[in-house]
Amino acid sequence: MSLNLYFLRHGETTHSQTGGYCGGLDPELTPAGMQMAQAFAEAYQDLSWTAVFASPMKRTIATAKPLCEATGITPQLRNGLKELQYGAWEDRTPEDVQQRYPEDYVQWLTEPAWNPPTGGETAVQVASRASLAIAEIEETCTEGNVLVVSHKATIRIILCSLLGIDLGRYRDRIEMPVAAVSLVQFGRYGPLLKRMGDRAHLPESLRNRAGS
Repeated sequence: MSLNLYFLRHGETTHSQTGGYCGGLDPELTPAGMQMAQAFAEAYQDLSWTAVFASPMKRTIATAKPLCEATGITPQLRNGLKELQYGAWEDRTPEDVQQRYPEDYVQWLTEPAWNPPTGGETAVQVASRASLAIAEIEETCTEGNVLVVSHKATIRIILCSLLGIDLGRYRDRIEMPVAAVSLVQFGRYGPLLKRMGDRAHLPESLRNRAGS
């Protein structure tokens, strides 16, 4: 039996609605975000789960909670799964950042692997800390289904790292809306992407929400 890593982006927050940068901030899920978490649990609770790992933020813990309650699994929180830190850009919109930090913004858009948001993290730094969490999962859960609840940029960076995609292109190559599920299977020839950005578990009313 192979190891299947299910990556789940947290449900909707006010920042995912507005597009404001939110890495170190710790907002709660919106009511719709809670519904997204519940919808995921209802769709996936009958799968045989080995473990659940999550970023230690309110939005990721709340997203994991319905499935954990349904299965009796205690989530294991790892700092390596936190969102990319946006530094001075936290709580600002892209338009505001472009006006306040034009040079840093252009450099970040051009090559985010090595150029961070002002005072924030690069994609390389995120990949480095997230890889420790993924390595731990591979070592302790050699087979079965493992859920990883994390964030938009972090999941995209992890997927690029696992699949051999240039980290500098994580924003250009992979879309990851709220409450989306991606599946990577670890087999004989390494990680294989089986599913990406899947939201079939959500009712249409939630899939069509603005900012998702």
